[in-house]
Amino acid sequence: MKTSANRARFALLSTFILSLFTYSSPLLASDPIPAPKQKEPIAIIGATIHTLSGADVQGGTIVFDKGKIVSVGVGVPIPADAEKVDAVGKHVYPGLIDASTTLGLYEIGSVRGTLDMAETGPLNPNARAEVAVNPESELIPVARSNGIAIAASSPEGGLISGTIAAIMTDGWTGDEMTLRAPLGLVVNWPQMSYVPNSFSRQTKEEWLKQRDDQLKSLRKAFADARAYATAKKAENQKGIPYHDTDSRWEAMIPVLEGKIPVFVHADDLSQIQAAITWSEEEQVKIVLVGGHDAWRVAEQLVAKHTPVIVNEIQSAPLQAWEPYDLVFSLPKRLKDAGVAFCISGSSDPSFSRNVPYQAATAAAYGLSKEDAIKSITLYAAQVLGIADRVGSLEVGKDATLFISTGDPLEPSSTVEQLYIEGKKVDMRDKHKQLYEKYREKYKQVGGQ
Repeated sequence: MKTSANRARFALLSTFILSLFTYSSPLLASDPIPAPKQKEPIAIIGATIHTLSGADVQGGTIVFDKGKIVSVGVGVPIPADAEKVDAVGKHVYPGLIDASTTLGLYEIGSVRGTLDMAETGPLNPNARAEVAVNPESELIPVARSNGIAIAASSPEGGLISGTIAAIMTDGWTGDEMTLRAPLGLVVNWPQMSYVPNSFSRQTKEEWLKQRDDQLKSLRKAFADARAYATAKKAENQKGIPYHDTDSRWEAMIPVLEGKIPVFVHADDLSQIQAAITWSEEEQVKIVLVGGHDAWRVAEQLVAKHTPVIVNEIQSAPLQAWEPYDLVFSLPKRLKDAGVAFCISGSSDPSFSRNVPYQAATAAAYGLSKEDAIKSITLYAAQVLGIADRVGSLEVGKDATLFISTGDPLEPSSTVEQLYIEGKKVDMRDKHKQLYEKYREKYKQVGGQ
C-alpha cells in the first residue's frame, strides 16, 4: 500500500477527484464532519433495546459515557449531567458490521487514483488495509446511514493479498478509524477444477500448470515465513548472525503463531476441501469467505471449528443445475449444521449499505429473524475476533449503536442516529443530498 507521504498526497488527490463528481462546491458532496469524542453521558430513554446477547428490553434505557456502555435496563440510574434522548416507540440496536468489504479502499472504478485495495504481484502479506483507508470516501457515510458502524476492510488481488482491518465508519484518519488490526491474512484460493472458457486462449495444460504453480507459491511462502520466524527468534543467541527484516514474512508471524486466522476466499467444493486440507498441513486457523458450497462439508467445518463469512446472499448459485435459492438458504443450512457463520455484503463497497438486506434475504429463506440480525452484529463480531468490543449491547462494551424507527432488516425502517464509541455521528451523505436536491427540483416545477 502507500507510504505515509504518499498517503497524504493520495488523500488530497482523492478529494480533488471526487469534487469533480459533485455539483455544488469543490468540497465533497455531503462533507460530513467526523464527530468529536463523547464529552458527557448520554441516556437513550424509552426505546426497545435489542441487546442481542440476551432478551430485548422493552421501554428500556441505555446509558453510555466516555465511549462505553454504563448500564442497560428498565429504570436504570441516569447521571444528572447526561444528555437525555427520547426514543419512545423506537428501537436501539448494536452497530451493524460488514464482515468482508473493500470499504475505504475502493471509490470510483473508472478512476484509478481512488483504488487502493490491491498491490501488484501475487504475494503481498505485508499490505495493511488500515494504512490505505481513505477517510474522505463518499461511500462510508452512505454505509453508516444504514447502520453500518464497523467494516472489515480487506485487501484483494493476487494469491496473498494482505491483512484485514476492522475500521469504524467515522474518523479523521485511518489510524483514528481503526478498531483493531490485523484481523487476519487474506488468501485467494486458486480454482481447482478446469472449466473450458471460450474467451480464454489458455489450454487445459497451461491452466493446470498455472494452478499448480500458484499452490506451490502459496506453500513456499508459508515455508519461507516459518523459516524466517525461526531465524529471527534465534538471532539473539550467541553465534547466530542477524537476519535482515523482511516485512512480508514479518506480517505472517501472527498467523504462524495462531494469533490471527487466514481468511480464505473460496466458493466451490474443491476449493474448500483443498483449503481445509492445506490448513491442517500448515497448522493454521482459517475462516472461509464466500463458501457457497460450505454446506456440503458442514461436518468438517464443525469438526475443525472453521467459521464461514457468507457474502452476496442475493446472488445466483454457482452451477446452472442447482436450485435458484441455494445461496439464499445457505445461512439456514449452516446454522442447522452447527457451523459458525456471519453474513457480509459484497467486495464492492457501494453495496455495504445493503448488508441488512442480505441478512433479510436469508431470513426470508429459513433463517430465524434473531439469527439474521445476529449474523450482521454479534456473529460477525465473533467471527472477526472483535466481540469483546462490539456486536451486542452489554455493559463495558463500546457504545457503538443506533436508534432506528423499526427493524433494520426492513427497507422501510430508518436509522435516525448512529453512535460510534459514544460519538454522535454526522448522518449526512451524498444520497440524502441528492434526494433533497431533486425533491426541490420537483417542487420548483409544480410538484407537491
